Amino acid sequence: MAGPRTAERGERQKLESGPPRPPLVGRLRRLRRLIVLLLALVLAGAATVWILYGSPWLRTERVTVSGVRVLTEAQVRRAAGVPVGSPLVSVDTDAIEARLLRELPRIDSVEVDRSWPHGIGLKVTERTPVLVIANGAKFVEVDAEGVRFATVSAAPKGVPALELAVSKRSAPSRFPAARLVREAVRIAGDVPDRVARDTRTVKVRSYDAVSLELSGGRTVEWGSAERGRAKARTLLALMKADPGARHFDVSAPTAPASSGS
Repeated sequence: MAGPRTAERGERQKLESGPPRPPLVGRLRRLRRLIVLLLALVLAGAATVWILYGSPWLRTERVTVSGVRVLTEAQVRRAAGVPVGSPLVSVDTDAIEARLLRELPRIDSVEVDRSWPHGIGLKVTERTPVLVIANGAKFVEVDAEGVRFATVSAAPKGVPALELAVSKRSAPSRFPAARLVREAVRIAGDVPDRVARDTRTVKVRSYDAVSLELSGGRTVEWGSAERGRAKARTLLALMKADPGARHFDVSAPTAPASSGS
């Protein structure tokens, strides 16, 4: 049972806290705080948008290019068409990438990055020719995927020529020229480095009749692109066993042959 002292304390607390506030006053105060918070958020958002799009602080001022070997930085910048002077945040990096790949087929891939606060970086990876195809007085470069990506006036040093010596009558319809080029590219990729340095021509007579013409009049009958690694190992062993030979046949790597010693 509450004593007199407890009752006195309860009465004193009621007097000190004052009369209860009307519920409407509390709701108005909460509403006022909410309005202030919303205004602050709106102002902060507007300031951010202005800084990104309207201020001179985050404008595109420079374009850097890296990774070029044959192409020049000026060529890449011109093809990229970066809108210098525009807000950096609004630069469409995907569109720049697509434009570069379309305008400069020598580019295999490119990374387009924003370099805050004022730059766009273009990191280029160029295609590497593994074969060239004579086209009149010029040469068409072919990469490791069989893509014909550039025509040059002089063949790159150390890159073998591809010769398609396929009769139109005898060529099977399932092996069009593009397929044969890809097969030749596969073979060029499997040829051992020591032999690749001496390879002058990759000659394709049919899908399963591909040969290599080496320096010094030597030849290698490779056959098809199948079992390329086994053929590479066999060729190296054959050359070591018969270093004076001029003709090597690894078309059947389990039964190789050499001649012309």
